[in-house]
Order: sequence, then structure tokens, then C-alpha cells
Amino acid sequence: MTELLVAPQFWGSLVTLTFLEIVLGIDNLLFVSIAVANLKGAAQKGARRIGVWGAMVLRIAMLGGIFWIINADKAPLFLLPEGLVTLFAHGGAHAAEEMAQVTLKDLILLAGGLFLLWKGTQEIHAAVEGTGHEAAKAKNEFSAVILQLFVINIVFSLDSVITAVGMTNIIEVMVAAVVLSTFVMAAAAAPLAGFIEKHPTTKMLALAFILLVGVALVADGLGFHIPRGYLYFAIAFSLAVELLNIRARRKAEHPERAH
Repeated sequence: MTELLVAPQFWGSLVTLTFLEIVLGIDNLLFVSIAVANLKGAAQKGARRIGVWGAMVLRIAMLGGIFWIINADKAPLFLLPEGLVTLFAHGGAHAAEEMAQVTLKDLILLAGGLFLLWKGTQEIHAAVEGTGHEAAKAKNEFSAVILQLFVINIVFSLDSVITAVGMTNIIEVMVAAVVLSTFVMAAAAAPLAGFIEKHPTTKMLALAFILLVGVALVADGLGFHIPRGYLYFAIAFSLAVELLNIRARRKAEHPERAH
């Protein structure tokens, strides 16, 4: 163990993987902030903690069953009809063969993507139309929110664990990176939720990002991989524009602070 701790490969892999886990956890953290928004006081704080730390426990548990995860990623459950594959396939015969093989991972990503699309659309409708708030509050009881967090944590944890496996074969590095990234997420969860609540327009951006992630997960489940860098660039650019708008609005409301 001592030899492992002094090895440059250990620390290099740990720093890189921790950074990637933080990036991959952004969409998870946004969903947690949106899901717990309708809860109040201690219930909201409790649900947020469960969402963040539950993701860590789930990812470590998945790392414990890493060989099962790898096999689930590769072993097809069934094959799609040839006509359907021919209609949607792209990238040659090899890509068509991969698309035809439906794995457990594909089903999980597809179900998670559809869930995000449903949740994002429901929240946008409630925010814009201003209708269904009472029904939404009734459905957003503590137990229902926890169930939503559990379902989505499974989806996001799957991508996180597979990324960890692709980065290193040292299980200690994987677990340490997941734990460290969770501490970062836990520290950022409350400020992020407060910022979203204070600035409603950023909530719409967060919901738009959730819809984008939902589309990406559905595409992945159907065999069309969308590089996540495109999604992160889109939301980062939109957020930068909105931060400039917030700053301009503050200056307009308090012109004396601009001098």
C-alpha cells in the first residue's frame, strides 16, 4: 500500500479521475437541486444530503460489482430487428452490429433519458404556465423525491463507474476519486440550490440542461453517442450569458454601486 501511495501513477490517476467525476456529477447535482426545490426546511436539506451521499454509496457499491457492470455493458440481452437497424444505423457495418445488440446499459440509459425528459418538461410547464403547482407539491413529498433521486442516481452512477474503469485499473483510485468528488458536490449543493432559487432564470437553464442530458442518454441508449463536451459547452455558454444579464440587472437596479 505504501508503494502505491508514492507512485506518480497513483496521484496522476487520482487527480484526473476526481476532476472527471466532478464534471460528470454536475448534471446529477443539478437534478438534485431541482428535485428537492419543492421541499421545505429540514426535509429539503435531508433530501439533498441523501441525493448527494446516496450517489457516492451507490457508485462505490457499483465499483464493488465492477466485473458485473463490465459484462452488463457488453453482453446483449436481445437483438433489434434488422430492418430497424438498417433504418437508423450510421457509421458502417460495425456500428450497425453494435446498435443491433441491446444491452442492460442501453436499457438503463434509455429509461433514465426518458425520465429526465419527462421530469424536465413537467418542471418547465409548472414554472411557465403557473398551473399544476398544488398537484406538483402533492407529488413532491419527501418519499417521492427520494425515489426520484434513487432512480436518477442509478443512471448517472453507471456512466461515472464506466468512466472510472476506463481511466484506471486501481480500485483504490476509483473509490478515492468518487469520495473526493462527492465532498466537492456536497459543498456545492446548498450554494447551487440557493443561487437557482434566487435567480429563476437560472432554473430554466438548469432544466434546459436536464433536457439536453435526457436527449443524450436516449441517444446513447439507441446507439448514437453524443460527446458530453458539446453539452457542457452549450450550458456553460448559456450560463455565462445569463450571469452577464444578472450583473447588468443589478447595475440597473442599483446604479450607485456601479461607481
